[in-house]
Amino acid sequence: MTIKRVLIGVVAVGVIALVAFGGAAVGGAAVYLAVRDTAESSSPAPQQPIALPPAQSSPSDELHTVDVQTAITEAVAKVGPAVVTVVNDTGQGQASGSGVIISGDGYILTNNHVVEGQRALSVIFQNGDTADAQLIGSDIFADVAVIRVGVPVPAVAELGNSDSLKPGESVIAIGSPLGDFKNTVTVGVVSATGRTIESESGYLMEDLLQTDAAINHGNSGGPLVNLAGQVIGLNTLVVRGGGFTGDQAEGLGFAVASNTVRAVSDQIIRQGYVSRPYLGVQWELITPDVARLYSLRADWGIYVTGLTNDGPAGQAGVQVGDIITAIDDVTLDESHPFINTLLEHQPGQQVPLTVLREGQTIIVPVTLGERPQS
Repeated sequence: MTIKRVLIGVVAVGVIALVAFGGAAVGGAAVYLAVRDTAESSSPAPQQPIALPPAQSSPSDELHTVDVQTAITEAVAKVGPAVVTVVNDTGQGQASGSGVIISGDGYILTNNHVVEGQRALSVIFQNGDTADAQLIGSDIFADVAVIRVGVPVPAVAELGNSDSLKPGESVIAIGSPLGDFKNTVTVGVVSATGRTIESESGYLMEDLLQTDAAINHGNSGGPLVNLAGQVIGLNTLVVRGGGFTGDQAEGLGFAVASNTVRAVSDQIIRQGYVSRPYLGVQWELITPDVARLYSLRADWGIYVTGLTNDGPAGQAGVQVGDIITAIDDVTLDESHPFINTLLEHQPGQQVPLTVLREGQTIIVPVTLGERPQS
């Protein structure tokens, strides 16, 4: 082989190698660029800030005012401004109760026991204003009293018909329990009508309304109101039981029925007192236990221990030691106590008394007088 051919072969191999290298480089570059473009196309785009809508509050974060009107709230709004706190200055301290305005002339109903022993009376209106009050009259038997203020009154309550009440009806008691919590509202139902409760004087308070609306000390004299916004009772007492072995009770409140309140207050406003019949006797109650203890011949009645000077009974011939067993043919017993039976009659009426005297039963006609005002 000549040198010329050898050189030609070397040159050819170099050219081929150079072409091959160039092709590989070009191919590698193409692959690189292809891979780069693929990688860039698959990479996430740079994140841009997202514009959010303005923040809105959740409905649960907002305060809503809901106008809820019920028969109860409407009745309270109607009667509440006519309810007052009655302050009784006895000269030895102050006691308080409640009352309700029934007249634009300033007449206010309350309980007799709220104003007992009064030397000075005043009232506190719902808005906190105060005014002096005057006692017009009271009745111990119905536990009703009427007082009066000489200033303009903020509202007047209407008396309803208590005879139309039925057990289960919703009622509202308004008053000032404990004298501090003025115009407190409690709600309950009429538990019963026509209830009878014995008072400390032996008189049976009749035709009372029983309710489970909360009544506490200081509520006395406040109104019991129906859903029409009418006063259908005057709250007067609560029975809780007591003693270490006695049953404790809740929800036993009693109110004087509005029809009784109306009859009594009308007389007080008209004449300053309630006209009640009067016998003029001092007496002790006879029961079966007392009759057995003293070997008396009557199980029920009253034993006459004294006579009022010039009283109706004395003028009619009743004597100390007599036992009165009946008035106008109504026999005295547990269901017909002496005072209640007597109060069924009117001053000036003549009634026969059945009297047991020295073992003999006699009839003594008596013309009833009018109970003196204390």
